[in-house]
Amino acid sequence: MEPTPDSQIERLLAALKQPNLEQRDRASSALWHLWFHQKGVYGARQLMQAQTLLETGQTNKAETLLSKLIIAQPDFAEAWNRRATLRYIQGTHWQAIADCQKTVQLVPYHFGALHGLGLCHSAVGNYTAAIQAFRQALAIQPYALTNQRMILECAAKLE
Repeated sequence: MEPTPDSQIERLLAALKQPNLEQRDRASSALWHLWFHQKGVYGARQLMQAQTLLETGQTNKAETLLSKLIIAQPDFAEAWNRRATLRYIQGTHWQAIADCQKTVQLVPYHFGALHGLGLCHSAVGNYTAAIQAFRQALAIQPYALTNQRMILECAAKLE
């Protein structure tokens, strides 16, 4: 009997909390794979094309591609997350925050979007909101040292 997608996701989320690094890495990779392939091969190819455009400095084309993908498939969480990443790189942090929030609305356990949300809030000086986002990411990935470090950095800026 094939497991339901929900039970598969629950197992992967539980694995993120295990002390075994290899188990956590496999679970993390599997979740990213699910997110990238949510809309099948076509959606994954579009995301990869946007990434290639971004890497070659064609940020406007990448953003246009991702925006069209979001319009066509507004429930494609990873398209929102990729556009958030692009907007963060471009320095349009408020737009990136909105895209991260949409990603998390669609996939509440998207630790990448929660981490990105924290980075964006930190970039605009919203350290309390950044800490909250990093804590949410840490609740999903308790061994993610980067989130622990960012919480400490933001807390230091509040003092």
